[in-house]
Amino acid sequence: MSPATNREILGSRSQPGHTQAASADPANGSTINDTTADDSLTEPAPDGACPVPRTRVWRHGKLVAEGFPMAQVSDYLKEEDCIVWADLCHPTQHDLVTIADELSIDPHAVEDAAGRHERPKLDRYPHHAFLTAYAVRVNAETQQLQTCRVSAFILRRALITVRSEHWFGSDRFTQRWDASPELLNFGVPTLLHTVLDEIVDGQIEAAQDLDDQIEELEDLLFNDRPMPQQAQRRNFELRKNLVELRRLVLPMRDVVISTHRWHGGPTDNPVKSMPAELEPYYQDLYDHVLRAAESTEALRDMVTTVFETNLSLQDARLNTTMRKLSAWAAIIAVPTAVTGFYGQNVPYPGFQKWSGFLASLAVMVTLAAGLFLYFRRRHWL
Repeated sequence: MSPATNREILGSRSQPGHTQAASADPANGSTINDTTADDSLTEPAPDGACPVPRTRVWRHGKLVAEGFPMAQVSDYLKEEDCIVWADLCHPTQHDLVTIADELSIDPHAVEDAAGRHERPKLDRYPHHAFLTAYAVRVNAETQQLQTCRVSAFILRRALITVRSEHWFGSDRFTQRWDASPELLNFGVPTLLHTVLDEIVDGQIEAAQDLDDQIEELEDLLFNDRPMPQQAQRRNFELRKNLVELRRLVLPMRDVVISTHRWHGGPTDNPVKSMPAELEPYYQDLYDHVLRAAESTEALRDMVTTVFETNLSLQDARLNTTMRKLSAWAAIIAVPTAVTGFYGQNVPYPGFQKWSGFLASLAVMVTLAAGLFLYFRRRHWL
């Protein structure tokens, strides 16, 4: 594959006049303003993003070099006893073209790494694989779900990760590798497991955070006062967050299965022969994926139940109010009927006498009190 191939594919994303109207980005929940299609590649990295790619190389499980230029990756890959990891955060078009030309990566994989709306997946090519997944978190201030697209080019002895957001830092990978250096003897499957495990653990934490928010809404359901409008709006936002989380979590089952059970293919298949020592790790990873998927399904049912319960309680409160109004209307109707009867222009018992006035007053009080006690016994008042 010539260098021009990858440049042509990525360059086609930034043709003059190719614009994109404002729309919702399903990958991070934000709104994409009217901009060119390759903004994700050319815009400056946000504050805190890594300014240069991170690189590491291990030989026989021991770290021998790090922080070297990307151009040296292919040099280390010529040594059969080395495994290489490189990480790019918010890469530019030049970064992707450079690494693609350096490692002869398929142009379609490069195109997917530069895309905005790729779903979680594992694509296999003759000499490498391409993985896309999404790390998630719940912002502590806004309580909104945030996502970070994590792509990976998987080679026989190299793993190249591409992160779209700086908050999902690569330090979480290196800390785990430094804590268990003996696992690095098993090569790229160890590196890939760590990346996937960190992503899945973050999805479980996000589901737990959303569960806590749903519990706060449940506490507001049975207050004497109706649920405030702000809480109703929060309920709707939670439903949107859960739909987004579910869309990112459910495909992870297929991703992990494909990674774990990838057999056949070329001799340089990076995970063709999964080391037996890593089998428990990948099985545990799959269990975590199932847990995350089950959590999102359960939370979706819970937030739907909160929404429907709120509507039912509103109807119940309205019925209670109507019963009270009807009961008081019946009580008020009694003295109205009595005074209307005695207001006729004809003589009646006690006409123009104090005894008649007292009799009518006694009738009104007695009937009104009787109705009040009757409605109170039936819990209408």
